Amino acid sequence: MMLNGNAMAQQLCRLSSAACLPLLLAALAAFPAQAEDPPSSEYFDETRTHTVFAFDQVSIPYSQNLRLEMRQPTKLAANPVVARGAPGTPDARAVQFYGSVIREGKKLRMWYVAVGDDIDRIKAPSEGWRAAYAESDDGVHWIKPNLGLVEYAGNTNNNLILTDPAPLGFVNVKVLADPQAANPEQRYKISTHVYFRHKSRLGTLAPFASSDGLRWKLLTEATPLKGELDIKDLVLPAVHFEPCGGLYLWDGMYYVCGQNAMNATQRYQGRVTRMYRSRDFVNWSPTSNIGFVRTPQYTWLGPGRSLEGEQNHEGISVWNRRNLLLGVYGRWHGAKEWKDIRVDLGFVVSNDGLNFREPAHEWTFLERGADGAWDQGGLLQGQGFENIGNQTFIYYGAWDPRGTGSGQPLAPRGGVGIATLPRDRFGDLVVEEAGKGPGAYQLPEIQSEFTTAAIPLAKEPTHRFFLNADGLGPDAALKVEILDDKEAPLPEYSGANAAIVRQSGLQTPINWKNASELKSLPPRIRFRVVFEGAKNAAIRFSALYVVPAS
Repeated sequence: MMLNGNAMAQQLCRLSSAACLPLLLAALAAFPAQAEDPPSSEYFDETRTHTVFAFDQVSIPYSQNLRLEMRQPTKLAANPVVARGAPGTPDARAVQFYGSVIREGKKLRMWYVAVGDDIDRIKAPSEGWRAAYAESDDGVHWIKPNLGLVEYAGNTNNNLILTDPAPLGFVNVKVLADPQAANPEQRYKISTHVYFRHKSRLGTLAPFASSDGLRWKLLTEATPLKGELDIKDLVLPAVHFEPCGGLYLWDGMYYVCGQNAMNATQRYQGRVTRMYRSRDFVNWSPTSNIGFVRTPQYTWLGPGRSLEGEQNHEGISVWNRRNLLLGVYGRWHGAKEWKDIRVDLGFVVSNDGLNFREPAHEWTFLERGADGAWDQGGLLQGQGFENIGNQTFIYYGAWDPRGTGSGQPLAPRGGVGIATLPRDRFGDLVVEEAGKGPGAYQLPEIQSEFTTAAIPLAKEPTHRFFLNADGLGPDAALKVEILDDKEAPLPEYSGANAAIVRQSGLQTPINWKNASELKSLPPRIRFRVVFEGAKNAAIRFSALYVVPAS
């Protein structure tokens, strides 16, 4: 059997982690993507595209005889790709990926939380949590550049970013590139989880901005005390809030996503996802939104039991895909004591920037590692999602909760790992065959199809359309028709003039009468997609893209 690049890489990754990475990269270079997929340089920018994902029931509200199958990503055998540093370095004790990865041109940039082995000697522990930086050309090989900005262990030969004021302890660094910012000094924005004191040690938000992503200034006046904010310097209400999850811009507003267990309009068990918002990243509304609650959390277990039960851990890290947000959250598996708690990652989606839901109910997207693995015990959702060539990279961190709360010195922990999927194939719609078998419930032959919600077209006069689908061929095709917003077929793009796609691929063009670019379409359109052919059960539909031609 001939193997493509991905299959070959999986075979090679059965070797040791140390041997796997160079062989994996060589295999991917020697065995390119399927012939029908474009080279890496020709993939369109998915963040400027309207994407209809198979798992999005708001974008695909109507279907018949189809079933959703979600996919779990595969961890890279060479993980962690960013590991703890050598003794004496700023991240010798911990690389905590409550961080971010963003692409700028051909370079990927990463921010993460670093803890050195000086943490045991620091009287004010918040001062030992610092923000660090790494970068990569391929998303797999990362370097920690010598930035020369911050003194550590008597010199500035390290990768720590500069923050003003300092020291202010960072528990997370979620970075948003904001190229449209009116002030060039605020081209990058950071939301951080820092601490303040009010009877106890409580978490809160500190908003920073930067012109280059390396030198940062707090956007409000504050004088930190022992690495923590004074209560008078808070931008949010004086309640405990951990903004470790996500930072995003949606419909002209900035949102920071995290967790706390404060009461909402109704009582939930433990940690829920909460979002605060700002119009300018400086002034933040005191009111908040509960964005996601797991079903078990509707049953309150009573006072003093905040560790127990199934909960959300640290909010949602998001991937802004223009018309929707994809998100990863921590699936907290609670217990009475820290030693019995575990954390996996789940998957959610939002179409309005406020309300998130699971396409697959209580489903684990990425599982923690086995005992003895670098990611044992629990995972962290970093805000790192990138389509690189024919792969989707999901960056994640590790945190074993079982050593928490014991009062012992911070155990070495963390790192940054990669989990991959075929590009944008988070889930697939497939033909439902349950009704074809014998018995009283055998169904007559019915068509397998779906119809999308109305899609507003961008102002550009011309658009292109693509499918992300597998299993297509001479006896398995997707028929694609264009309808107006009231579901009336557009004659030139439906019926006998419908597009018939028989070629699998990650970005296969949809052509109507050999036309790949369409003009003069209504301001809102829908798609009707039919699974056709004797072998239509082999089809796996992952996504449909509407791309402005510019």
